[in-house]
Amino acid sequence: KISSGHKREKMYGCDICGKSFTTQNALVKHIGANHEGKKPFKCDICDYRCFLKSSMNTHVGSVHEGKKPFKCDICDYSFSRKDQMKIHVASVHDGKKPFKCDICDYRCSQKKDMNRHVASVHEGKKPFKCEICDYSCSQKGKLKLHVASVHEGKKPFKCEICDYSCSQKGDLKLHVGSVHEGKKPFKCETCDYSCSIKGNLKSHVASVHERKKPFKCEICDYSCSQKGDLKL
Repeated sequence: KISSGHKREKMYGCDICGKSFTTQNALVKHIGANHEGKKPFKCDICDYRCFLKSSMNTHVGSVHEGKKPFKCDICDYSFSRKDQMKIHVASVHDGKKPFKCDICDYRCSQKKDMNRHVASVHEGKKPFKCEICDYSCSQKGKLKLHVASVHEGKKPFKCEICDYSCSQKGDLKLHVGSVHEGKKPFKCETCDYSCSIKGNLKSHVASVHERKKPFKCEICDYSCSQKGDLKL
């Protein structure tokens, strides 16, 4: 018996993604669920499927019943699983992001997020395609959000100050912080431009200071830094 005061060594490593586990049984379950696509449990409410019954119980509790018992002591985020909260605290509040992209300055706390970043951003892999418009993305969850907000008009998060509404809680927090509280923590080192989203700062630097305009019109010689501007 191993003393409760000691951590068990993760002896069993996955040859596919590198994740390690304390037992062979946990490794087998991981491979079955993540790499072999074995997902025998189907949700009665939505199209979610999973490998373990316990994962299904967690899904129903968090997604359909709103149960998120693990609350962050620092901010107002809450989670359905304890490991998700630990990852949140480590990456958001402790700044622990050990995985660094070899191509750009992106960092993250989990290897799977890095694999997804490289595939979508640098390799252009966006396998989830919208059946209504030409939108595509790297995550199934993002596609669902796109369909719900853009095509079905579902925006359950409403601002208490103005009539702004959105499909994600995080977007509402950004809106309140930047529009109503004037928080723009991302500042340009070259000029006095500041913004509330890091991605907007990157776009600003690339287009204004580096003159990068990768999106080119097929009809005339117009070019721009954002795909949305090309459609206008």
